[in-house]
Amino acid sequence: MTKDNIAIYENLTKAHPNAHCELDFGTPFQLLVSVVLSAQCTDKRVNAVTEELFKVASTPEDFVAMPVEQLEKMIFSCGFYHNKAKHIKELSADVVRLGGVPNTREGLMTLAGVGRKTANVVYAEAFKGNAIAVDTHVFRVANRLGVVDAKTPEQTEEQLMKVFDEDKWRNLHHLLIFQGRYVCHSQKPNCAECSVKEYCKYYKNQQNL
Repeated sequence: MTKDNIAIYENLTKAHPNAHCELDFGTPFQLLVSVVLSAQCTDKRVNAVTEELFKVASTPEDFVAMPVEQLEKMIFSCGFYHNKAKHIKELSADVVRLGGVPNTREGLMTLAGVGRKTANVVYAEAFKGNAIAVDTHVFRVANRLGVVDAKTPEQTEEQLMKVFDEDKWRNLHHLLIFQGRYVCHSQKPNCAECSVKEYCKYYKNQQNL
Protein backbone atom coordinates (compact mmCIF):
# COMPACT_ATOMS: atom_id res chain seq x y z
CA MET A 1 0.00 0.00 0.00
CA THR A 2 1.25 3.49 -0.87
CA LYS A 3 1.55 6.17 1.81
CA ASP A 4 -1.50 7.95 0.36
CA ASN A 5 -3.62 4.78 0.34
CA ILE A 6 -2.66 4.06 3.95
CA ALA A 7 -3.72 7.61 4.85
CA ILE A 8 -7.00 7.24 2.93
CA TYR A 9 -7.79 3.99 4.75
CA GLU A 10 -6.90 5.42 8.17
CA ASN A 11 -8.83 8.67 7.63
CA LEU A 12 -11.93 6.83 6.40
CA THR A 13 -11.71 4.51 9.42
CA LYS A 14 -11.72 7.56 11.72
CA ALA A 15 -14.57 9.18 9.77
CA HIS A 16 -16.70 6.01 9.74
CA PRO A 17 -15.73 3.99 12.84
CA ASN A 18 -19.01 2.06 12.73
CA ALA A 19 -18.98 1.21 9.01
CA HIS A 20 -20.74 -2.12 8.64
CA CYS A 21 -23.24 -4.08 6.58
CA GLU A 22 -26.60 -2.36 7.11
CA LEU A 23 -28.69 -5.34 6.02
CA ASP A 24 -30.40 -7.22 8.87
CA PHE A 25 -29.98 -11.00 8.80
CA GLY A 26 -29.67 -13.97 11.10
CA THR A 27 -28.10 -16.63 8.87
CA PRO A 28 -25.91 -16.73 5.73
CA PHE A 29 -29.01 -17.78 3.76
CA GLN A 30 -31.01 -14.81 5.01
CA LEU A 31 -28.15 -12.50 4.05
CA LEU A 32 -28.14 -14.06 0.59
CA VAL A 33 -31.87 -13.32 0.19
CA SER A 34 -31.38 -9.76 1.49
CA VAL A 35 -28.55 -9.06 -0.95
CA VAL A 36 -30.65 -10.30 -3.87
CA LEU A 37 -33.46 -7.97 -2.76
CA SER A 38 -31.06 -5.03 -2.35
CA ALA A 39 -30.30 -4.72 -6.09
CA GLN A 40 -31.37 -1.17 -7.02
CA CYS A 41 -33.13 -0.86 -3.66
CA THR A 42 -32.10 0.74 -0.36
CA ASP A 43 -30.97 -1.36 2.61
CA LYS A 44 -33.60 0.41 4.71
CA ARG A 45 -36.41 -0.78 2.40
CA VAL A 46 -34.97 -4.31 2.25
CA ASN A 47 -34.82 -4.50 6.06
CA ALA A 48 -38.46 -3.40 6.30
CA VAL A 49 -39.45 -6.12 3.82
CA THR A 50 -37.35 -8.92 5.32
CA GLU A 51 -38.56 -8.13 8.84
CA GLU A 52 -41.96 -9.45 7.73
CA LEU A 53 -40.71 -11.91 5.10
CA PHE A 54 -38.46 -13.84 7.48
CA LYS A 55 -41.38 -14.31 9.90
CA VAL A 56 -43.11 -16.28 7.14
CA ALA A 57 -40.07 -17.92 5.50
CA SER A 58 -36.55 -17.99 6.95
CA THR A 59 -34.93 -21.15 5.51
CA PRO A 60 -34.30 -22.33 1.95
CA GLU A 61 -36.88 -25.07 2.50
CA ASP A 62 -39.45 -22.42 3.45
CA PHE A 63 -38.80 -20.48 0.25
CA VAL A 64 -38.94 -23.58 -1.92
CA ALA A 65 -42.38 -24.35 -0.45
CA MET A 66 -43.67 -20.75 -0.72
CA PRO A 67 -45.86 -20.04 -3.77
CA VAL A 68 -44.07 -17.60 -6.06
CA GLU A 69 -47.16 -15.34 -6.08
CA GLN A 70 -46.94 -14.97 -2.30
CA LEU A 71 -43.22 -14.20 -2.46
CA GLU A 72 -43.73 -11.61 -5.20
CA LYS A 73 -46.41 -9.91 -3.14
CA MET A 74 -44.19 -9.75 -0.06
CA ILE A 75 -41.16 -8.34 -1.91
CA PHE A 76 -43.08 -6.10 -4.32
CA SER A 77 -41.83 -2.83 -2.79
CA CYS A 78 -38.18 -3.78 -3.41
CA GLY A 79 -38.72 -3.46 -7.17
CA PHE A 80 -37.99 -5.95 -9.94
CA TYR A 81 -40.03 -8.40 -7.88
CA HIS A 82 -40.60 -10.92 -10.71
CA ASN A 83 -36.88 -11.49 -11.30
CA LYS A 84 -35.97 -11.30 -7.63
CA ALA A 85 -38.65 -13.85 -6.67
CA LYS A 86 -37.47 -16.15 -9.47
CA HIS A 87 -33.85 -15.94 -8.31
CA ILE A 88 -34.74 -16.45 -4.65
CA LYS A 89 -36.82 -19.53 -5.47
CA GLU A 90 -34.08 -20.98 -7.69
CA LEU A 91 -31.17 -20.28 -5.34
CA SER A 92 -33.21 -21.70 -2.43
CA ALA A 93 -33.61 -24.95 -4.36
CA ASP A 94 -29.85 -24.92 -5.06
CA VAL A 95 -29.04 -24.42 -1.37
CA VAL A 96 -31.37 -27.26 -0.36
CA ARG A 97 -29.75 -29.50 -2.98
CA LEU A 98 -26.25 -28.60 -1.75
CA GLY A 99 -27.18 -29.03 1.91
CA GLY A 100 -26.27 -25.46 2.84
CA VAL A 101 -24.97 -22.12 1.62
CA PRO A 102 -21.50 -22.50 0.04
CA ASN A 103 -18.80 -20.76 2.11
CA THR A 104 -16.54 -19.76 -0.80
CA ARG A 105 -16.99 -17.06 -3.43
CA GLU A 106 -16.70 -19.61 -6.20
CA GLY A 107 -19.29 -21.86 -4.55
CA LEU A 108 -21.68 -18.98 -3.99
CA MET A 109 -21.45 -18.02 -7.66
CA THR A 110 -22.77 -21.45 -8.65
CA LEU A 111 -26.13 -20.52 -7.12
CA ALA A 112 -28.87 -19.31 -9.47
CA GLY A 113 -28.85 -15.56 -9.95
CA VAL A 114 -25.78 -14.97 -7.77
CA GLY A 115 -23.14 -12.79 -9.42
CA ARG A 116 -19.74 -11.74 -8.18
CA LYS A 117 -20.94 -8.74 -6.15
CA THR A 118 -23.56 -10.76 -4.26
CA ALA A 119 -21.08 -13.59 -3.72
CA ASN A 120 -18.47 -11.16 -2.38
CA VAL A 121 -20.92 -9.62 0.10
CA VAL A 122 -22.03 -13.00 1.47
CA TYR A 123 -18.48 -14.39 1.50
CA ALA A 124 -17.19 -11.35 3.40
CA GLU A 125 -20.12 -10.84 5.78
CA ALA A 126 -21.35 -14.33 6.54
CA PHE A 127 -18.04 -16.18 6.32
CA LYS A 128 -15.56 -13.36 7.15
CA GLY A 129 -13.66 -13.86 3.90
CA ASN A 130 -11.41 -11.21 2.39
CA ALA A 131 -13.37 -9.68 -0.49
CA ILE A 132 -14.38 -6.32 -1.95
CA ALA A 133 -17.94 -6.09 -3.22
CA VAL A 134 -18.22 -3.21 -5.68
CA ASP A 135 -21.60 -1.47 -5.64
CA THR A 136 -22.36 2.00 -7.04
CA HIS A 137 -20.88 3.73 -3.96
CA VAL A 138 -17.60 1.79 -4.05
CA PHE A 139 -17.29 2.30 -7.81
CA ARG A 140 -17.94 6.06 -7.56
CA VAL A 141 -15.77 6.82 -4.53
CA ALA A 142 -12.78 4.70 -5.58
CA ASN A 143 -12.72 6.33 -9.01
CA ARG A 144 -13.24 9.86 -7.66
CA LEU A 145 -10.42 9.42 -5.17
CA GLY A 146 -8.21 8.21 -7.98
CA VAL A 147 -7.16 5.01 -6.20
CA VAL A 148 -8.51 3.23 -9.28
CA ASP A 149 -9.12 4.23 -12.86
CA ALA A 150 -11.80 1.76 -13.85
CA LYS A 151 -14.68 1.56 -16.30
CA THR A 152 -16.50 -1.39 -14.70
CA PRO A 153 -17.16 -2.83 -11.22
CA GLU A 154 -14.98 -5.82 -12.11
CA GLN A 155 -12.03 -3.56 -13.00
CA THR A 156 -12.63 -1.56 -9.82
CA GLU A 157 -12.49 -4.69 -7.67
CA GLU A 158 -9.38 -5.96 -9.42
CA GLN A 159 -7.54 -2.65 -9.04
CA LEU A 160 -8.56 -2.16 -5.38
CA MET A 161 -7.28 -5.64 -4.57
CA LYS A 162 -3.91 -4.68 -6.04
CA VAL A 163 -3.44 -1.40 -4.15
CA PHE A 164 -4.83 -2.33 -0.71
CA ASP A 165 -3.58 -5.15 1.53
CA GLU A 166 -5.81 -8.22 1.61
CA ASP A 167 -6.56 -7.92 5.33
CA LYS A 168 -8.08 -4.48 4.62
CA TRP A 169 -10.45 -5.56 1.84
CA ARG A 170 -13.56 -6.42 3.87
CA ASN A 171 -13.44 -3.23 5.93
CA LEU A 172 -12.46 -1.08 2.93
CA HIS A 173 -15.66 -2.18 1.21
CA HIS A 174 -17.74 -0.84 4.12
CA LEU A 175 -15.70 2.36 4.44
CA LEU A 176 -16.17 3.23 0.76
CA ILE A 177 -19.91 2.47 0.96
CA PHE A 178 -20.35 4.72 4.01
CA GLN A 179 -18.28 7.45 2.36
CA GLY A 180 -20.45 7.26 -0.76
CA ARG A 181 -23.71 6.99 1.13
CA TYR A 182 -23.12 9.78 3.64
CA VAL A 183 -20.46 12.13 2.20
CA CYS A 184 -19.48 11.56 -1.44
CA HIS A 185 -22.98 11.68 -2.92
CA SER A 186 -23.40 11.06 -6.64
CA GLN A 187 -24.94 14.46 -7.46
CA LYS A 188 -23.59 16.81 -4.77
CA PRO A 189 -20.54 15.41 -2.99
CA ASN A 190 -20.02 17.09 0.38
CA CYS A 191 -16.35 17.89 -0.15
CA ALA A 192 -16.34 20.34 2.78
CA GLU A 193 -16.97 17.46 5.19
CA CYS A 194 -14.70 14.95 3.43
CA SER A 195 -11.87 13.49 5.52
CA VAL A 196 -9.84 12.44 2.47
CA LYS A 197 -10.20 15.40 0.13
CA GLU A 198 -6.49 16.22 0.27
CA TYR A 199 -5.86 12.87 -1.47
CA CYS A 200 -8.83 13.08 -3.84
CA LYS A 201 -8.36 13.44 -7.59
CA TYR A 202 -11.94 14.71 -8.06
CA TYR A 203 -11.55 17.39 -5.37
CA LYS A 204 -8.23 18.60 -6.80
CA ASN A 205 -9.75 18.83 -10.27
CA GLN A 206 -12.69 20.85 -8.90
CA GLN A 207 -10.28 23.29 -7.23
CA ASN A 208 -8.49 23.84 -10.53
CA LEU A 209 -11.64 24.69 -12.54
